[in-house]
Amino acid sequence: MLTGSCFTEHIGGHMAMAKMQVYSNPHGILFNPNSIAGGLQACIKGRRYCDEDLFCHNETWNSWDFHSRFSHTSKEVALSSMNDAIARASAFLAEARWLIITFGSAYQYFTTSQAGKAGYGVANCHKAPGQWFEKKLLDIGHMQETWEQLIASLLAFNPALQLIFTLSPVRHVRDGLIENNRSKARLHELIHTLADRHAHCHYFPAYELVIDVLRDYRFFEQDMVHPNPLAAQYVWEQFVDVYMTAPDRDLLRRIGELAAGAKHRHRFPETGAAVVFRNAMLLKARQLQKAFPYLDLSEELKVFGGKGGRAAL
Repeated sequence: MLTGSCFTEHIGGHMAMAKMQVYSNPHGILFNPNSIAGGLQACIKGRRYCDEDLFCHNETWNSWDFHSRFSHTSKEVALSSMNDAIARASAFLAEARWLIITFGSAYQYFTTSQAGKAGYGVANCHKAPGQWFEKKLLDIGHMQETWEQLIASLLAFNPALQLIFTLSPVRHVRDGLIENNRSKARLHELIHTLADRHAHCHYFPAYELVIDVLRDYRFFEQDMVHPNPLAAQYVWEQFVDVYMTAPDRDLLRRIGELAAGAKHRHRFPETGAAVVFRNAMLLKARQLQKAFPYLDLSEELKVFGGKGGRAAL
């Protein structure tokens, strides 16, 4: 299971493509440690959101705890999608072996009385008026206390769980460059304090890989802030080298070969060469499925077993 900033979704996407059993961001993209911790507590407790937990703004129903992708013009639809996500995440987390957490920023916005409820720490501002919020740099002592309590709850919920912390290399330039560096420094200190104190907590240096190893704007999008797919691919390759064995990496190679083959489109699919290609890939997919029954290769089997492929075997 993965939760946190948008960089989590890049790595989660690579894992899903590799046919790993993953569930990413049940609350949507979250940036600050307090909101991430609150989201995980909701999953542990199986929290059910109700009408009072939502607010209407710009003709949509929203929750301060969820990303705007859960917002909807229908209150019932919004609540249903939020509660369904938590229920699924709760069941997944109970069986998960690994939880990957990506912190993005140590800044959090808190509601003012103009938002209808003062002092509530939000995960997403939903483009509400600026006067509805007060921005704060979170205290490292409070963050550490929050996460110590959460880690205890996580282990009580799933004793076999291992935690991997990462720090997003995305710079929050809207906060200001100095402010961004202060924020990242606090998150670094928080992560390493937790990793030093708990044997089941680990740190993967995604931040350093992008900022210090790659450190070139050709690895960033046009906004010069977000890492591009080339950077994400590099980080993924380093992650595989650290956490996966040689047999695992060979399996990933075989899965990648099938995925690439499934994306290939022949200009003339009825030619002998195209049929031979599909047959060869179908045979590899079937062999892999037999060797690893837990892999979901249904899409690849469907593509390769289409017209001209299945008949020849």
